[in-house]
Amino acid sequence: MKELTATASTVFLLDVDNTLLDNDRFAADLRAYLTYQFGQAECERYWSVYEQLRDTVGYADYLGALQHFRRENDARPELLALSAWLLNYPFENLLFANALETIKHLNTLGSAVILSDGDMVFQPYKIESSGIYGAVGGRVLIFVHKERALDAMQARYPAEHYVMVDDKPQLLAAMKRQLGDRLTTVFVRQGHYAAQADLAAIQPAPDHSIEEIGDLQQLADGLMRTRAEPVA
Repeated sequence: MKELTATASTVFLLDVDNTLLDNDRFAADLRAYLTYQFGQAECERYWSVYEQLRDTVGYADYLGALQHFRRENDARPELLALSAWLLNYPFENLLFANALETIKHLNTLGSAVILSDGDMVFQPYKIESSGIYGAVGGRVLIFVHKERALDAMQARYPAEHYVMVDDKPQLLAAMKRQLGDRLTTVFVRQGHYAAQADLAAIQPAPDHSIEEIGDLQQLADGLMRTRAEPVA
């Protein structure tokens, strides 16, 4: 993980799943592959194991769920095929339109940094194999609960102002309550979490909402112009 050499003016903090890449599509592909290899009942058992593990550790862990799933299938050769499928999944195909172009544009305005949560094997793999790691110049942070790790984030990437982009408005609200006016929150309406969100019940509400990640380029331009304007 590359640190900033000095305090930046603006750091753009970017979520990964359903913000830069379509993780819902990955889950659908995994469900289809599990059904094909193991049948519907075993597919449902995998997802039950996955949900139980996520409740325990606090983040999505597809490989960890596979380790638990194998306990009743240890002799089945399909397990090796599933392992290979996960480790060779083409995550670059899941990037939302203009995702990498948006990161490139943000780097002309400030510094783009990935702020994600997840496990410490598969999540970094997704970020690197999709091309996101290279696009942000290796500036990647992965925590169990990113909204609880803002001190560590600020220590590694100090900035006068932060812009957080995420598909979960409740996380944006939690971060805004901690950083206040030093943080601008941007809700991107992509994925099932965004579709299910009840914005009326979330306080504080996101500062801005966009329909897709490519819209962030124009919004970021406007935010930077506003910050550059002299205070009357």
